[in-house]
Amino acid sequence: MNDFKGKKIAITRPIERSQEAIKIIEDYGGTVLVAPTLELVITNTQPLKDLCKNVGKLDWLIFTSSTAILSLFKHCKDLKDRLNPDCRIAVIGPRTGKNLSEYGLEADVIPDDYTAEGLLEIFEDVDVENKNIGLPRTLAARDVLPDGLKDRGANVFLVEAYKSDLPGDRSKVNELVQGIINRKVDAVTFTSTLTASNLFKMVEGEDKERLLEPLRSGEVLVAAIGPVTARALEKYDIPTITPDEYTVKSMLDRLREEMD
Repeated sequence: MNDFKGKKIAITRPIERSQEAIKIIEDYGGTVLVAPTLELVITNTQPLKDLCKNVGKLDWLIFTSSTAILSLFKHCKDLKDRLNPDCRIAVIGPRTGKNLSEYGLEADVIPDDYTAEGLLEIFEDVDVENKNIGLPRTLAARDVLPDGLKDRGANVFLVEAYKSDLPGDRSKVNELVQGIINRKVDAVTFTSTLTASNLFKMVEGEDKERLLEPLRSGEVLVAAIGPVTARALEKYDIPTITPDEYTVKSMLDRLREEMD
């Protein structure tokens, strides 16, 4: 069953996070264009160092991405030994939970809704008053989760574990833009608000309007991993295909249905 046969599908997330999507698309006969619209750079900030020193005092540790796990373990190699035995760990989704288990730790909580809102919902029935919560992530992410936890009385240690920058090498992005304009790309996938908004930051003037035209008309299909990402595209009046379950596989399955 080759639902993507003869189709070119673009992936806008970093190459190191694209392997699952590449395999799915190729297994269904499609051609992949990986054009990262963001670049993840591991950082070693002083707040991150301080979090490493104080992990034994945490009541909760929350990971909203695999990159945050990579960064924290890189700069806090004995994290597992120093972590408070009563500290509970929450992750944003099963993929992040799987990555965490590779470091010898298991997530206590994974929300049904793989978003910041889904994570926050977990704490509706949890008393976090005066609890210490570590949240290593990129500071470019939305503040829904840390603000919501603070509103519940938690002491949130929000630290920068990595930066989300525009890509240094934009050759693949340029290839993607021309592919969309010339209708040589059949669909584009977005897995975060930044992958979406960054694309339009890098295109200006007449080229931006030429880029938007086939996306708005549906000549080039657009798939978003979830409603939060979809909203970043709706600002540009771009219709999106969004799955019920916010995973890469579900997003690509929905895209396949639309291409039948």
